[in-house]
Amino acid sequence: MSVIPSVDISSKAEEPQQETSPAERWTIAITVMLGAFIAVMDTSVVNVSMAHMMGSFGASVSSITWVATSYSIAEIIMVTMAGWWSSLLGRRNFYLLSMLLFTLGSIFCGIATSFEEMIIYRIIQGIGGGALIPISQAILRETFPLEEQGMAMSIYGMGV
Repeated sequence: MSVIPSVDISSKAEEPQQETSPAERWTIAITVMLGAFIAVMDTSVVNVSMAHMMGSFGASVSSITWVATSYSIAEIIMVTMAGWWSSLLGRRNFYLLSMLLFTLGSIFCGIATSFEEMIIYRIIQGIGGGALIPISQAILRETFPLEEQGMAMSIYGMGV
């Protein structure tokens, strides 16, 4: 029998668990905003290099679209699982793990020598990038007191 950790899902925003200074809160906000930005940017930046990848990998137009599609599918799967993973690992640890996976996937994509490698590495990238957006928002809500959450989320939205 598997044990699934219970998660308290409430509609109320919780106050920060520990008091942080404004400088610390905005450092956290900028950090998570940059993580979400790179995940969003990566969904479209690959479109610029599709023609070059078609030539390099000898792939057809219908095949090369899997480079973008594989990332999107992995990303969507992780978005739906982000809450569960963050309750299991903790928000900070999950954010760092996601950023690590995204970074490793990016490095591997840069050194991919075949079409198949590129697809696999884009899946790794999508697994890391998919969690960055929801976990960033959760971290922001935990970091800022209730009266500052609107401002924090609006600045986050502008950055992303």
